[in-house]
Amino acid sequence: MKTIASLLILAAGLSLGADKSGLDKATLETYLRHLELWRPEVGVKIDNAKDSKDLPGFLDVTVHLTYNNMVLPEQRYYLSRDGKKLFRADVYDINKNPFQANLDKLDLKGAPSLGLANAPVTVVVFSDFQCPLCKQEAGVIHNQITAAFPGKVNVYFRDFPLDQLHNWARQAAIAGRCVYQLNPAAFWDYHDWIYDNQSYIGMDNLNSKVQEFAASKNLDGMQLGRCIESKATAPEVNASVATGTALAINATPTIFINGRKLEGAVPWDTLQTLIKMELDHQTAVAAAEKDEACCTVKIPTIIK
Repeated sequence: MKTIASLLILAAGLSLGADKSGLDKATLETYLRHLELWRPEVGVKIDNAKDSKDLPGFLDVTVHLTYNNMVLPEQRYYLSRDGKKLFRADVYDINKNPFQANLDKLDLKGAPSLGLANAPVTVVVFSDFQCPLCKQEAGVIHNQITAAFPGKVNVYFRDFPLDQLHNWARQAAIAGRCVYQLNPAAFWDYHDWIYDNQSYIGMDNLNSKVQEFAASKNLDGMQLGRCIESKATAPEVNASVATGTALAINATPTIFINGRKLEGAVPWDTLQTLIKMELDHQTAVAAAEKDEACCTVKIPTIIK
């Protein structure tokens, strides 16, 4: 049975009224719009309440949101069976990694990476090439982490262009994936270059600027141009965005350290401390497992 390690109560104890119930979708939508300050333009679709697998005795309610033709991260709430009490919570199983739900959704197939595949710490950054805060974090992600923790951290880059805010971010993500297809090692040069030149790039000159980058790195400009023009890597960008949406990402950069979610630009001192803590945790877990193994009595048998 799962136990609650962290309960972030939004509306526990708040009555919906003696004659009202959250089991009525119209009533629940009105209540949530007021509670969460959702704008009128936000589309709301509420699933039917169902028995909660995490919290026996309560109901799960999933709310799907859309805005400007974009699918926003879905929201999950718990509802008492009488529909009178509503809350949102993080539910953890003491016998599992507290960030296992995130790890299960972190699809890293084909993602550009730096470091050893079997490194004890995995850092995943969801970023937008037109985002100023992402530019601020880029140097930390690419340079400081790998320099400070050689062989101990594997860094992955995932695209998450914010189309509603940035007009050339998605095209830059498509171009980055095209660069990666041509030469995986050149992706990180592209990563640094586009953030360094972010203020000089616009939708009108992005392709020509990328061609300048390609020439400086001896990449096949014609092949790269065809890839960008045909949007051959758009499905990869879309898949990355879908992964981010499943992880309820709504801002960039968003960083995951062994599944732990951090939103916004994280200062290097904080990031360094968290990675050190994760390394210490991994060491402690390995030592505990070793101790358990050494204390296990095995019955001797003839067959080995």
